[in-house]
Amino acid sequence: MIEIKNIYKSFAGNLVLNDISATFERGKINQIIGRSGSGKTVLLKAIVGLHDINKGEIIYDNIVFTSLNFKEKKEIRKQIGMVFQGGALFTSATIEENIIYPLNMFTKMTLKEKKERVNFCLERVNILNANQLYPTEISGGMQKRVAIARAIVLNPKYLFFDEPNSGLDPKTAILIDQLIKEITDEYKTITIINTHDMNSIMEIGDNIVFIHEGKKWWQGSKHEIFNTENKELNDFVFASHLFQRVRNGTNGSHR
Repeated sequence: MIEIKNIYKSFAGNLVLNDISATFERGKINQIIGRSGSGKTVLLKAIVGLHDINKGEIIYDNIVFTSLNFKEKKEIRKQIGMVFQGGALFTSATIEENIIYPLNMFTKMTLKEKKERVNFCLERVNILNANQLYPTEISGGMQKRVAIARAIVLNPKYLFFDEPNSGLDPKTAILIDQLIKEITDEYKTITIINTHDMNSIMEIGDNIVFIHEGKKWWQGSKHEIFNTENKELNDFVFASHLFQRVRNGTNGSHR
């Protein structure tokens, strides 16, 4: 479990995260949702350690991450896989070189072992015979799958995704959601996703944290969303006519 307790974060005196506490469970799809500017991306990056917080605690499986020194934090980071919004692949490196990068940084595996691991991860995300291609030579959906392969190459305990469906067509977004769900179930990771994709939320969201104006406004499951009387959450969730129809029972599917 990852726990965050009473998190505060300011930039230049502007309070962005205001006393946020939440839990994120292993083997489940944990999602941080909210409107643009609500603070959800800052929260995700704070949990990973990309932003230092002003106050509070971040706890990884009973280890207080925020109290560790640089060397101790590095040991936790070895167990973290991160997929950034744009994929963040190195465009001057091949797909194989992109995925092998964390292995070069954190392991003493032989080159043969590294390539075997790369091939295993590529196969796991359904990409074959593309090792020597460059990111610019593959589709956006394939780039996201390569980014996922790189994120799981170290067999992490913790997986983080920043808007994984951003820029993808609906069909490809469904495939990415299914892949994230499969990997979470298979490896029993603690998976945390920052998203505003309501289709994704309603399809795979097990534990959802709603952030509103820098505060935790609600936490629950995708099933509980339909019964909440939280006005701000309802305004966010049911802004589209599609989800209003779903709520009223006039549409049988979420996608």
